[in-house]
Order: sequence, then C-alpha cells, then structure tokens
Amino acid sequence: MPQAAAIVLAAIAGACIGSFLNVVIHRLPLGESLVHPRSRCPQCGTEISSLDNIPVLSWLLLRGRCRHCGAGISPRYPAVELLTAVAFAAVVAVGGADDDLLLELPFVASLIALAGIDLEHQLLPNKIVYPLAVWGLVAVAIVDTGDLPEHLIAGAAAFLVFLVIAVVSAGMGVGDVKLAGVMGVFLGVAVIPALFAAFLTGSLVGLVIMIREGTGARKKKVPFGVFLALGGIVAVLVGPELVELYDDRFLS
Repeated sequence: MPQAAAIVLAAIAGACIGSFLNVVIHRLPLGESLVHPRSRCPQCGTEISSLDNIPVLSWLLLRGRCRHCGAGISPRYPAVELLTAVAFAAVVAVGGADDDLLLELPFVASLIALAGIDLEHQLLPNKIVYPLAVWGLVAVAIVDTGDLPEHLIAGAAAFLVFLVIAVVSAGMGVGDVKLAGVMGVFLGVAVIPALFAAFLTGSLVGLVIMIREGTGARKKKVPFGVFLALGGIVAVLVGPELVELYDDRFLS
C-alpha cells in the first residue's frame, strides 16, 4: 500500500476510534457500560443518529449543538477525534505501516483516553492501565521478542522511579506510578525521553499557572497523567531517535 494511502487510512481509523474514546472518557469513570445504550444527548436524551455521529464533521455541521434540543455539545468530542486521527496518521507517517503498529496504535489510543479521563476526573483507571500493561507484554513479545528483557527492565525502572517520587512528593499519584511502568513496557529505553518530555511540559504548565494565579496556584492540582500521555506519544514518534542522538553526542 502506498505510504500516502496508509496515512489517510490511519487518520480515518483514528477519527473513528477517537469517537469510541469519547465514550470511554465519559462513561468509564461513571461505571457505565461502554456498549449500551447508544450515544444520546445528555440534555434531552434523544439517541444520536449515525449521520449525526460522524467524527468531527457532524459536530461542525451541527455547530456544536444537539439537532433536537439545541443543547451545546462539548468541543472535547471533536478534539479527541481529531487528536486521535492526527496521532494515528503521524505514527504511520513516521514509522510506516508495519508490525509495530500492533504495539503503537493501541498504546497511543489508550494514552489519549487516559489523558481525557485524568483531565476531567483526575483519575487513571485501573480498568485501562492493567489491560494496557498486559497488551504491552503480549505485543512486545510478538513484535520485538528479542527486546522483551529491555522493555521489562524499562518498565520496572520507570515504576520504581515514580514510586520514589510519589513517596517523597504529595503531587504524584499511584495512577501516575502505574502508568509510568506501563509506558516503560511499551517504549523500552525510549521511556527516558518520554518521562523527560512529561516533566518538562508539566513544569512549564505549572509555572504558567503559578504566574497567572499567584499563591492560589498551590491549591490547584495539575493532572500529571496528561503530561505522561503527551510524553508517551512523543516517544512513539521520535523516542528511539532522541535516545540515539543522546548516545552519539554524549556517550560515544
């Protein structure tokens, strides 16, 4: 398949999966089924038709409102769909359509779902993190069998580092610790630039909040899972290259 066609298909698939991720983000923290009932308007309860549930496009055509009652529909829905589409397309554009997608695309999709939930509920559900860890082990064993020990060591190291941080700092939750370990399983040594990106972006956002809100910022909790997800996606795209660059510049 031509590279351009693979990228377009990845974007379309990403948008559709992003639509499902919106269901996960909304329903999972509430303990609701991800399958039943079909999507409904939260205001009037009218079931959303298939034509009104086309990723991104339907929200734009409806101008962000329910067709039946006119209630506003959160821009989070098209944002997640578009983000997933762009992320999937970027993964294929950078790495190609190969067996690694078995590892990379489920990881990216799960990170987006976790970031959305953490942003709204300050929660990283075990119902996503634990199955993601299992899939990481299975996928690495299938795709990168020879690198499995490296990925296990990276997962354990990331988990332990974050566990220490959580013990000495009140700003790190147990969910962050678990997610860091899972990221190590998926990324191997590339988890290092992933965590660096997470801490860098988290620190910058924290600094901006402090500047804008002053002393009141100390009481504002920033969901670090969002930054871990961002770091994980960055590492999927350019993590190995960053590790190699560091090795060439400073260790060789």
